[in-house]
Amino acid sequence: MERKEKMMREALREAKKAEAKEEIPIGCVIVMDGKVYARAHNLRQSKRVATAHAEILAIEKACRKRKDWRLNGAEMYVTLEPCAMCAGAIANARIDKVYFGAYEPKGGGVCSRFSILDDSGLNHVAEWEGGVLEEECSSLLKNFFRTRRQRADRESE
Repeated sequence: MERKEKMMREALREAKKAEAKEEIPIGCVIVMDGKVYARAHNLRQSKRVATAHAEILAIEKACRKRKDWRLNGAEMYVTLEPCAMCAGAIANARIDKVYFGAYEPKGGGVCSRFSILDDSGLNHVAEWEGGVLEEECSSLLKNFFRTRRQRADRESE
């Protein structure tokens, strides 16, 4: 198994933790020197905070651990294409490369809707690769929302 697939499986484990809490199942790991340095999953509902996305929480953990806001040399693995807010945080933290699983056509901030990580006008340009374990990442999200809709339909009957 390739390293990027191994690390995306770690992000999927985080996403499943979010799902168990009835959060949208998005997981993220930040890797430095080939090892998981920080991990997080979506906690918007639990924390009731709009910015509690997996990427933001993982960046905050990594910055605290490193005692610096700069995460040069880091790679991020996230199960869903980061939104504009998260892509901005990735650029601001100077993360070198982002790997994501599923594409987000509605609000993706990497390539689907916006191209924030490619914007040379920002303080940092990050490399990125989408579609890593795309089917698994996408299926997790689709199944979560399908189950949620079915539950809502049953409750409205």
